[in-house]
Amino acid sequence: FEAKSPSNLIFPDSMVGTDSHSTMVNGLGVVGWGVGGIEALSVILGQAIVMPLPRVLGVRLTGELVEGVMATDLVLQVVQTLREEGVVGMFVEFFGEGVKSLSLADRATIANMAPEYGATMGYFPPDSVTLDYYRHTGRNPDTVELAHKYLAENMLLNDFSSCKDGAAKSDDAVQYSKVIEIDLKTVVPSVSGPKRPHDRVPLADLKQDFQSCMDNDGGFKGFGKGGSNWKNLISETVAKRNADSNTTPTHDLSSSDITHGDVVVASITSCTNTSNPTVMIAAGLIAKKAVELGLKVPSYIKTSLSPGSRVVGDYLETTGLQKYLDELGFHVAGYGCMTCVGNSGELKPVAMEAAVSGEGKQSGNPVLAGVLSGNRNFEARVHPLVQANYLASPPLVVVFALAGRVDIDVTKEPIAVSNDGAEVYLSDIWPTPEEIRKVEESAVTAERVRSLYDSALEGDEQWQALPAPTGTLFSYDPESTYICPPPFLEGVKMELASDGDNGVQGGGGNI
Repeated sequence: FEAKSPSNLIFPDSMVGTDSHSTMVNGLGVVGWGVGGIEALSVILGQAIVMPLPRVLGVRLTGELVEGVMATDLVLQVVQTLREEGVVGMFVEFFGEGVKSLSLADRATIANMAPEYGATMGYFPPDSVTLDYYRHTGRNPDTVELAHKYLAENMLLNDFSSCKDGAAKSDDAVQYSKVIEIDLKTVVPSVSGPKRPHDRVPLADLKQDFQSCMDNDGGFKGFGKGGSNWKNLISETVAKRNADSNTTPTHDLSSSDITHGDVVVASITSCTNTSNPTVMIAAGLIAKKAVELGLKVPSYIKTSLSPGSRVVGDYLETTGLQKYLDELGFHVAGYGCMTCVGNSGELKPVAMEAAVSGEGKQSGNPVLAGVLSGNRNFEARVHPLVQANYLASPPLVVVFALAGRVDIDVTKEPIAVSNDGAEVYLSDIWPTPEEIRKVEESAVTAERVRSLYDSALEGDEQWQALPAPTGTLFSYDPESTYICPPPFLEGVKMELASDGDNGVQGGGGNI
């Protein structure tokens, strides 16, 4: 391409952000990652980031995900595998025929969790799916075509030619520091926990895993309850609760009705999952089927929904799925990080009381559970009184909210009882890929995305009514002790300093 002026110069995009999950852009074929505040400020001021040349791990993806497996299940597998491999400080690049079957949202979900598997970034080279995403989200067609030509001419567009006839097995096309393989068809529905994102547990094994953690000594996979009567306590409490369910409404439950393994926080939250339409629509469809069967979430569970984008809120509303999520308590609490960073607020009063009710008793305080579609579940992060926290896909968050417990095998045991007294199983409410696809294709359109982003900076009436200062510089409040101007910029001038002026010492002038 001939650069007739600076505006005609095109090159691959790159970025740094101050959020650790800036790596989400890697799913778009953009090189970028999260940095510290000082590094980010230096970039804003025009400085380059200096770093050692990283090792690059190639992850060959083969096969396709089987029906019922979500992108969240895949990313939890990726986190576990790469943690075991040890990729801290490395670039990770995903390649292979398996990549072709992943939507861009699925790729972004994997890239987003690069901090959890320890890599600097988790990169997906651009391909036709990337370009289709740009078209589908309302980008200028001419710009997309220009990007296509540039990437193709410079051999940056992944056409999967190296995957044909087993060529990728020899790694001749691209040289990586090391190559490992993940077969997508081996991925199963999973959660991770109870205290670390890379402690993946297959969904069918969760009940046994939680029970083992109860007996294990305190640690990443233990609560130190061995030797107590926790098993009898659970059996007696759950049996009493089930016997009283026909006569005692859930809002009349006391703290003594809550025990080990009860879910007290269920939150669809964090950018990792709530920007992926497939998993969000699946959660909405489960809520719809559950409501139609008369299922309810126990009142001691604090539920919330915090989408990563207003586009999500829009398509949940336009498809009519939000009203079913609302009926189960998953109201939109806001947009952005919430429960995943500990902003869940207080538990329900009865759960708060139950959390400290075991002081002085043999079994101690109950081990209460949280289930969230976040990316981090370190001890006390979600809530200081919730010890067992599991990362799960948005649809599984709804499922465990309905079940009310984590010591249950939802793949085999009934989740709840319908209005007519019939036992409801996971298969009764889990949507098919076709059901999800039909809703997604009708709701997530280029026109709707463009419309929402065109007005994104306008805000609602309350936002527009807020008093806002004008000018290009931030107006610091001299009385504030919270947001103050950085002292190292005091006295800095835009013009170069003359000899003897108070410029930067030894620097030959001002910044």
